[in-house]
Amino acid sequence: MRIGELARLTGVSPRVLRYYEKKKLITPTRLINGYREYNSIAIKQVKMIQFYLSLGFTTDQISNFSNCVLENNEAVCQEVLSTYEMKIKELDDYIKILSEIKSNLEERVHAIKLEKKTAKHKGNESYDGS
Repeated sequence: MRIGELARLTGVSPRVLRYYEKKKLITPTRLINGYREYNSIAIKQVKMIQFYLSLGFTTDQISNFSNCVLENNEAVCQEVLSTYEMKIKELDDYIKILSEIKSNLEERVHAIKLEKKTAKHKGNESYDGS
């Protein structure tokens, strides 16, 4: 199948498919006229890439274990387990940073509301009614 058909069957643009090729995640054959031709396994490869991207992995990380996963399964591939564990650590670190940011923002919101309330209260005291 050609790149347009693979794009249609997987919902991935030809541009992205060329990027996957550049990253060596998929490997088409080249016809005499230079067109890319993909075999039926390419559909499975692209869907697998999309799945791992949805889990937050980069294409470089995926390339470390994609061949093993396609030939076997995740349980057999040691690269998958270590990459999963690394991603979980990365996410935990990111969640900690986001929690700190959220806490700082909540403190600022509280301080601003308190300042507004204080300013409003002071404004009412200085009003003498004339």
